[in-house]
Amino acid sequence: MVPSTTAPGSDDLAASHTPELIHERLAAPATHSYLRDFVYGAIDGAVTTFAVVSGVAGAGLSTGVIIVLGLANLVGDGFSMAASNYLGTKTEEELRRKARRVEESHITDYPEGEREEIRQIFAIKGFEGDQLEGVVDVITADRKRWVDTMLVEELGLPLEGPSALRAAIMTFIAFIVVGLIPLLAFIFNSVSSVEIANPYAASTLLTAFAFFLVGASKSWFVDQSWYRAGIETLAIGGGAAVLAYGVGLLLGGIA
Repeated sequence: MVPSTTAPGSDDLAASHTPELIHERLAAPATHSYLRDFVYGAIDGAVTTFAVVSGVAGAGLSTGVIIVLGLANLVGDGFSMAASNYLGTKTEEELRRKARRVEESHITDYPEGEREEIRQIFAIKGFEGDQLEGVVDVITADRKRWVDTMLVEELGLPLEGPSALRAAIMTFIAFIVVGLIPLLAFIFNSVSSVEIANPYAASTLLTAFAFFLVGASKSWFVDQSWYRAGIETLAIGGGAAVLAYGVGLLLGGIA
């Protein structure tokens, strides 16, 4: 029996590359992933809240102070991060719009120079002779296509970006949900008749698990092993916690 040389999943891949399905995919609106915003908010939420917990615990202050400062950090810093992400994403869109206006004015004021830029861009890609001139003619025959090509090829800008509002909301939700984890042991002690003997140790374990879980979850969407992604995130978050705890120990006498 002759073994099959077809790679696993190749039938599905071939089925998804029919002319009709390819046209459908290319005609569909661009979609954007908000994984970056989730990871950004989740890691920073856990890091900053645990940094507060570590600093206050290092200074030897009460559980009540830890909860108050931790919750205040969650709301204030979470909103600040979401607002910063919103403004940053919105600024990128404004820069893209400005670049489009500039390219449109250049095409109006100096079309031959802009045609030459298109010519050199595609010459670098390997086009030459009549083929090159044909490409230049096709692109410059449509003003929007011309400007789009300049934005992507000359300036390296994407034609569309993510929603600033969705990015901000994703950051805020991830910050609050994951950032609450370092406080759970202290909140449990404050509302329950059964006390955790060492809430800071419990908080440390919970936060370490949160760091690892966020990193491991990220690996589902990117080409990275889950344990490497988890350990990387755990190391970054743990470093911030150690620094904060050390500052709390050094300044504990001031409180």
